Amino acid sequence: MESQTDRDRKGAPAIDSQIDSQIESEIGSQGQVTVWVALDVPTAREAEEWMARLYPHHHFKVGLELFLAAGPQAVAAWTARGEHIFLDLKLHDIPNTVAGAVRQAGRLEVELLTVHAAGGPAMLAAAQEAAGPGLTLAAVTVLTSLGDDVLAAMGAPAARVWAETLAEMAARAGIGAAVTSGAEAGALHRRWPMLALVVPGVRPAGAAAGDQARVVRPAEAVAAGATHLVVGRPILSAGDPPAALAALVAEVKGGMTHA
Repeated sequence: MESQTDRDRKGAPAIDSQIDSQIESEIGSQGQVTVWVALDVPTAREAEEWMARLYPHHHFKVGLELFLAAGPQAVAAWTARGEHIFLDLKLHDIPNTVAGAVRQAGRLEVELLTVHAAGGPAMLAAAQEAAGPGLTLAAVTVLTSLGDDVLAAMGAPAARVWAETLAEMAARAGIGAAVTSGAEAGALHRRWPMLALVVPGVRPAGAAAGDQARVVRPAEAVAAGATHLVVGRPILSAGDPPAALAALVAEVKGGMTHA
């Protein structure tokens, strides 16, 4: 039976023909680089509207706000119809609790799930053991909203040093990916080339940094070794979101060409 979203997508405004012919093959998965659009919206209805507007793009990040508003049932429905979902919950608790949460997330058939590397080796190992086939865990190193000055006030080392420490912890636990800013991505890629690197805080040319302290251009992130790029506000706040997404893809292609 055809869902309302399927009908909405069929009725969505047509995307420019050049974008339409390239968008799924190039935006969803750019070779070894996947672009995730962050659906930082407060309701499931708004998320559905964005999915329809950006169709045929199928890679979306669901964060805490949307997950708490829409619930696991909505996420399960999205993955069931073929959306690729990155569940960004940044789990950080005792090992047993995190392992249970990872198992529940796996039942939703999401592809990526974040945990905080600062939870420690035991928590990371328990999380990885609980992750089933098809679910990749991404260990968050240093939030892109934190600069070295804030980290110093917290008693932590500089972002690059702390990111490398946490990434090593994740790699030793068998975690498949690390979340890092583009500024640290190159160093992490050189030391642990087996880790997929998720880079948030990506800002295309001309986009404002917002509340992000360590931002990079798409091409810079790709050149540094990023395999997943996360972008939200520069797309959702654009005057022409599909065109903004296509422009970002062009920057990603440029980064892959020169990487």
